[in-house]
Amino acid sequence: MASLSKKGGAVLSSDAVLCERHGPVALLRLNRPDKHNAINRRLSSALVAHLDALADDGEVHVVVITGAGEKAFCAGADMTEVLGASRGEGRGEGTVDVIMRLVRFPKPVIAAVNGFAYGGGALLAITCDLRVAAHTARFRFPGATYGLVVGGSQLPRIVGLSRAKDLIFTARVVDAAEALRIGLVDRLVVQADLEEAALELAGQIAENSPEAVRASKEVIDTVLPLEPAARRELEANLTLRASEEHRRRFRDATERVAGSQ
Repeated sequence: MASLSKKGGAVLSSDAVLCERHGPVALLRLNRPDKHNAINRRLSSALVAHLDALADDGEVHVVVITGAGEKAFCAGADMTEVLGASRGEGRGEGTVDVIMRLVRFPKPVIAAVNGFAYGGGALLAITCDLRVAAHTARFRFPGATYGLVVGGSQLPRIVGLSRAKDLIFTARVVDAAEALRIGLVDRLVVQADLEEAALELAGQIAENSPEAVRASKEVIDTVLPLEPAARRELEANLTLRASEEHRRRFRDATERVAGSQ
């Protein structure tokens, strides 16, 4: 059940995603720090519901997304839940719903990356319009390790074709310094200043005409259309998830994560 609290203004909160209002800026905080803010069904549903509400809220001009705690922005899909779904225990992949809602979101969205962003978490960050990151941020697009495509529709728009292929084909970790150098993040700040920096950037955007900013986003996004590519990535993963190789790779990865906890 949702609860109400205050921080920097009126706040609407749920247990999975907290929504803080800072004037014309809304800050959404993924709130599963004990699970590194991994996306499960509850978090996915809450985040999509907040985005739906904020899209229609004329008083909100910019959205910031961050993670609770200082270790993780988002660890991606909740691997235990997804593995359960693959065994017939119910739907477990909510990341797709979040990404497709963000792809269609009409207002500027800033990712405040407060720690590691892996898999679906990295995908969430790069689907946002801008990224402000702490020096502790790290990114990884491990789809090829699991037998999937992660980031193929978004990364080339941000870092270029060859760098996108490097990051996706190798599934290597990118630290904050490299992320800034290759354009994966737009601004790099110390951890303590991250939210303030993201809110300051959002405030600068919010001072301008909201109609002009929304139109600008729409025009810019027509240069390299994202939605058709995102849909193609979704279609590719639907096929790949049916393969025995993906099931084996994902099961092995889940067991490694469970064994390390």
